[in-house]
Amino acid sequence: VQLQASGGGLVQAGGSLRLSCAASDSIFNIDVMGWYRQVPGKERELVATITTGSSTIYLESAKGRFTISRDNAKNTVYLQMNSLKPEDTAVYYCAGTRRGRWSYWGQGTQVTVSS
Repeated sequence: VQLQASGGGLVQAGGSLRLSCAASDSIFNIDVMGWYRQVPGKERELVATITTGSSTIYLESAKGRFTISRDNAKNTVYLQMNSLKPEDTAVYYCAGTRRGRWSYWGQGTQVTVSS
């Protein structure tokens, strides 16, 4: 399965962006889909995950501002990001698990939040 992330861009603090992750094949059997982000010089951090049953988990700093969702019919996962802060600036990656491991990765999409 190939993943294609899109939707990044430049936004002012307080603004919103919606990231999309389109899969080349069905994501129905991918147990967990998620979004990571990475800032140069720092480790990649997990922002949000969603299971096939639509259970979600969020990075503490993303709670109440970000919403992850998946549309299995469209083979797409979304990350709605509201009330963006400069510290949300990063390259965002979508990913999926296979046998409990993060095995599928999309290319990153840059999100830049200006103050």
